Amino acid sequence: MGNDTKTTAVLFHELGGPEVLSVEEIALPAPGPGELRMRVEAIGVNRAEALFRSGTYYYPATLPGSRLGYEAAGVVEEVGEGVTAYAPGDLVMAAANFDFGVHGVYAERVVLREEYVVPRPTGVDAVSGAAAWLAYSTAYGGMVEAGGLRPGGHVVITGASSGVGTAAIQTALRVGAVPIAATREWAKRERLRELGAAHVVVTDEEDLVDAVRGITAGRGADLVFDAIGGPGFARLGGALRPEGTAVLYGWLDRRPAEVPMQWPLTVRGYANGAVVRTAEGRARMAGFIGSGLRDGSLAPVVAETFDGLASMTDAHRLMESNAHTGKIVVRV
Repeated sequence: MGNDTKTTAVLFHELGGPEVLSVEEIALPAPGPGELRMRVEAIGVNRAEALFRSGTYYYPATLPGSRLGYEAAGVVEEVGEGVTAYAPGDLVMAAANFDFGVHGVYAERVVLREEYVVPRPTGVDAVSGAAAWLAYSTAYGGMVEAGGLRPGGHVVITGASSGVGTAAIQTALRVGAVPIAATREWAKRERLRELGAAHVVVTDEEDLVDAVRGITAGRGADLVFDAIGGPGFARLGGALRPEGTAVLYGWLDRRPAEVPMQWPLTVRGYANGAVVRTAEGRARMAGFIGSGLRDGSLAPVVAETFDGLASMTDAHRLMESNAHTGKIVVRV
């Protein structure tokens, strides 16, 4: 393309529910040094974006006219000066290591720095690519790099029906560990078993700590991978073995998290950005995720696919309903 042009993107000018999202035409600059232009084929919708839109994310929206979106799969259209890792026609995925109020990928085309993308493995379609990176990188980074999960270890996965939760089940299996999935809804139990969970605990009907103790013959799990936080985080310590690890990566419960007191144990707060912002971290994640997508051991679970940027409001409504299992994707 070469010159500045325009693109269609999803913006919001005030905080609120899904209804604040609007589709607008905006300026799109030519890629500068170290940048590339990507034609977006599919977008992965994440809980973080709903929090950002509503004003409850850990950094504020860039209002008015805030962008949105961490995760997309697409094709490189043009590269700027000095970009050697990518060329027009290359398949890529957004690496979710940027401020999405400025660089959000809810758009037909985006300009990103080259370190903001990673290669999309050959044979991985756009919908799968849009559903893969953030969920699997969070699961791998949180459980393996931060949590030290090893073959044979037991891991308790809360919020197991989410995009990250379903990715965590597959990641645990690929490592050779034993995934124990926790969900509030009995209706999701069988689906989680189909996805590979060795055990499923329905927390509205079963006590999670007692169930994990029973599953592990009283020993306790090696790792808890928690998306919820809040006061309930403290109780998860009872599900751990002595010197086990509790990794908190989400805050679905907005109340302050309380620390487990079953010492000795390790408590880690995991931030995916700390890993993906380094070239070495992205390379490790890309290697793990890419090889898993190629051999089929990692297969993104897509709950529903919407068509067109105008459907983003409906996609956000589904996200906030918690009625889905897996990722929500919007085809562009």
